Amino acid sequence: MNAPRESANTGLIWAIVAVATIGGLLFGYDSGAVNGTQEGLKSAFQLDEAGLGFTVGSLLIGCFIGAFFAGTLADSLGRRNVMRLAAVLFLGGALVQGFSESHLLFVMARVAGGIAVGAASVLSPAYISEVAPANIRGRMTTVQQIMIITGLTAAFLVNYVVAGSAGESTAPFWAGIAAWRWMYIMQAVPALVFLIALFFIPESPRFLVAKGRFDDAGRVLVSLFGANAADAKLIEIRASFAEDHRPRLSDVKAPAGTRGFLGLRPIVWVGIMLAVFQQLVGINVIFYYGATLWQLAGFTENDSLLINIVSGAVSIAACFITIAVIDKIGRKPLLLIGSAGMAATLFIMVYAFSQGSLDSAGKLQLSSQMGLVAVIAANLYVIFFNVSWGPVMWVMLGEMFPNQIRGSALAVAGFFQWLANYLIAQTFPAMAAGIGLAASYTFYAVCAVISFFLVKAFVHETKGMELEDMQG
Repeated sequence: MNAPRESANTGLIWAIVAVATIGGLLFGYDSGAVNGTQEGLKSAFQLDEAGLGFTVGSLLIGCFIGAFFAGTLADSLGRRNVMRLAAVLFLGGALVQGFSESHLLFVMARVAGGIAVGAASVLSPAYISEVAPANIRGRMTTVQQIMIITGLTAAFLVNYVVAGSAGESTAPFWAGIAAWRWMYIMQAVPALVFLIALFFIPESPRFLVAKGRFDDAGRVLVSLFGANAADAKLIEIRASFAEDHRPRLSDVKAPAGTRGFLGLRPIVWVGIMLAVFQQLVGINVIFYYGATLWQLAGFTENDSLLINIVSGAVSIAACFITIAVIDKIGRKPLLLIGSAGMAATLFIMVYAFSQGSLDSAGKLQLSSQMGLVAVIAANLYVIFFNVSWGPVMWVMLGEMFPNQIRGSALAVAGFFQWLANYLIAQTFPAMAAGIGLAASYTFYAVCAVISFFLVKAFVHETKGMELEDMQG
């Protein structure tokens, strides 16, 4: 039975989306800030390439911890309360990373910030999915990706302006503090806004029902959808939860008498597949190491930071395409288009990198023609990613699981997503130095090809479905 349709309070819902996705903006900023700080990190903490890779990747250690525990904590404490905890970690992590003179303290703060990133990455889309009407849920959840890319672009822009004003990233800037440190400190402003704003939005009605707080859930549903629709929706939501126990991590296991690979429900494996392959196509190599990547390809530091800003702006524009079409053509077609487009553009980048030569320092040098080909292919790749896998993976993780297992399944999928993210970030510097950019990008291109066939075989469309109708 579906609840009667009533005009949703779109003003309130969009306000909730705006607040929830500040977490995505911070997620993007924290991920992108390191892009322009790597020379400063190496100088301040005397890091070699392995040490730099660990320092950059330490954020991601926190991310897969935060993603795993956020899902289960959200089933206990609520989506909103766990996002508040994440906001506090964002704020503290930004300030400590900016001011720390100790490498150990810096890494600890980066891990704490990563816990916040991981938590926000899984809870923001889940929370939005749980308050949004089914017919516009996809475009509302896609705002999360726009905010992630906005955060990344803001970090790239701050890096470019601060480094340019100071002369270089390692030079003193305001108050005599090195420019690269200000790239972290500035994150404290949106983190504080996020923390304050979270006190002005309601808790997820699905969480309230799971906790047996039916009157509170009813009031939230009335504010979202009106009294008539709220009553029927409350009945549907209650029916979607198990009567014998509240949501728990063990719910991701295949029910007794059914087949599940390694004991997990098939739908959980689909979520893991989407989460992992979003990283294996190599997108975060461009986000985390964009400045380094383009310098390896022969561009100056200043030009490399500027290319990052262009890539970020292109990414935001691509996400608006997704908003326009995701609730019309669906999630699965966008994933297939994205996989095919990413594979093609990655192979073009491989060709461009393969035409370069090494200078006396061992750095790749490209001709102006091949450099231009590489930049154009990289931006086309970013467009294909942000029209498809970038936002759609988060949309699907937020909506594809049944109510009973959503928090737990997000914990598992989020853990694997950030683990894959960490492995890609950790291995890229060594891969680029060892086997070269062309071979490294061949790996990402092959993963994009594989992702096409996995989506075709295992992903089912969720466009327009109510969360209570999701099958697990």
